[in-house]
Amino acid sequence: MKPIEIDAHTRHRMALRGTTDEEVTATLREAKWEGAQNGRLQCRKSFAYGKLWIGKSYNTKQVKVIFNELEDVLVVDTVYVFYF
Repeated sequence: MKPIEIDAHTRHRMALRGTTDEEVTATLREAKWEGAQNGRLQCRKSFAYGKLWIGKSYNTKQVKVIFNELEDVLVVDTVYVFYF
């Protein structure tokens, strides 16, 4: 698989939303890719969580990655995190 590029702004937002480079990488490598808006791609993966997030307990964390596939690299545009 191609290398993954994540810029500093996206990494900052990932930290605020509660995800890591490792989870983003696992999502890109293991989840099914689908089309997204503006010619981009997206994929999502659920992870067992079983922890508190902002004072509430959640069993599952889902990471959704929006990205572009270039010739030699995957460029992550944004990452959303959902807890349930």
